[in-house]
Amino acid sequence: MIDIIKNSDNYILADLQLTEANMSNADTFKAEMVKLLDTHQKKIALSMHQVSYIDSTFLGALVASLKHAIATKQDILLVGLKKDIHDLLSLIRLDKVFKIYNTFNDATSA
Repeated sequence: MIDIIKNSDNYILADLQLTEANMSNADTFKAEMVKLLDTHQKKIALSMHQVSYIDSTFLGALVASLKHAIATKQDILLVGLKKDIHDLLSLIRLDKVFKIYNTFNDATSA
């Protein structure tokens, strides 16, 4: 579900391999994110460029993953959101909670 693209000194560049982020894959996603955070102790720049649909259960898993990251002094950056997904996160004000970037380069140079 999550492919590691690059593992640098400060970041893990990861790609979420889903088009529909929903209840059926939320628990698996959360478990993989927690494992990545616990194993690597780095910020995760998560590319969501393939995601065209996201439901409330998956959003909950995303927020729970961020809470785990913050508790362990790490972070999750969202990268490459489609316009509809970005608009949804803005509507529910999660754009104030997550750092959102257009590209990996933007995320890692911020």
